[in-house]
Amino acid sequence: MRRQFWRKLGAAAAQIPFAEDLLAAYYCAFDRATPMQVKGTLLAAIAYFVLPFDAVPDFLPVFGFTDDAAVLITALKLVSSHLRPEHREAARGKLDELRARA
Repeated sequence: MRRQFWRKLGAAAAQIPFAEDLLAAYYCAFDRATPMQVKGTLLAAIAYFVLPFDAVPDFLPVFGFTDDAAVLITALKLVSSHLRPEHREAARGKLDELRARA
């Protein structure tokens, strides 16, 4: 899943407005200090982003990532108290790196 995540995010980083939230969720999910139930919630949302089977296909302009965003935002609201500033900082740094490559 990690390889697919980075491949899909790298290709879509400039197109999706929730890229920073997605990366923060990724870093939180793989943080050893994050409780297992929180990891499970975040990994489910990340898997929905990665998997090619969506309610709304990602290749559709404008609407393609709306379902992915809704799933991610819901997951983040459920576990927001576990999302730490370090996760957000790491997300911003990686997103800047990805955008610089594009």
